[in-house]
Amino acid sequence: MKILVCVKQVYDSPETLVFDESAGKVTFGPHTIFRMNHYDEYALEEALRIRERLGDAVVDALSVGPPRVGKTIRRALELGADQGIHVQTCDETCLSAFERAHFIAAASRGRGYDLVLAGVMAEDDMESQVGPLLAAVLGYGCATGVIFEELSADGREIAVEREVEGGSRECLSLALPCVLTIQSGINTPRYPALSHVLRTRSAELECIEASSLAVPPPTQSLVRILPPAQGRQGEIIEGTAAEKADKLIHILREHSLLPR
Repeated sequence: MKILVCVKQVYDSPETLVFDESAGKVTFGPHTIFRMNHYDEYALEEALRIRERLGDAVVDALSVGPPRVGKTIRRALELGADQGIHVQTCDETCLSAFERAHFIAAASRGRGYDLVLAGVMAEDDMESQVGPLLAAVLGYGCATGVIFEELSADGREIAVEREVEGGSRECLSLALPCVLTIQSGINTPRYPALSHVLRTRSAELECIEASSLAVPPPTQSLVRILPPAQGRQGEIIEGTAAEKADKLIHILREHSLLPR
């Protein structure tokens, strides 16, 4: 069995982002730290557990982005992935879910993957769209928010449970190949083994130039980007307990929240 895990590099903290309202874009400050999307760590761990159960599976990790993304792919190798694939873009331009899904599909098509796993969403944009779009492009079945999976004895189907609204679970059976987006809590991601860390130092990543892939033009464009609206600032009431109570009652009465 061949398993592909889609991993994304995200910024560690929004505090280092630089918002340029005049240009309508957000850039990364000089002290921005990047790491693997936490939801993708659960997807990678689930792929590694499937490999351990089967004994003969191969796990590839793929990411799309500028040269710095190679560090995140190497992190996937340190955790146990067999091969890293980097679809390299030439700049820091943020890709839409549509573009990212098409790049992954173009790079993975024809490689014989039986199962494609990804995190349920990315922490930076929180769109939860790449997995379903990727499945649509490849023509695969798809289940999102997967909290449990089990392969059939013949390896042709996979039974899954996915979270739905209200805390309920939906049970599905999908024919392989298919795409699953993995929810947090399905497992506990492991720490990298020293042997994998040492192996990764000399490992060669497969690098594919994004410009060499035949993908359709984007179907959406960014018109405007705005920071969140400034919320109303709170008022701190000072004084003794009795004074604070009197001031609070006065404020509530001013706003007609208490009878006068």
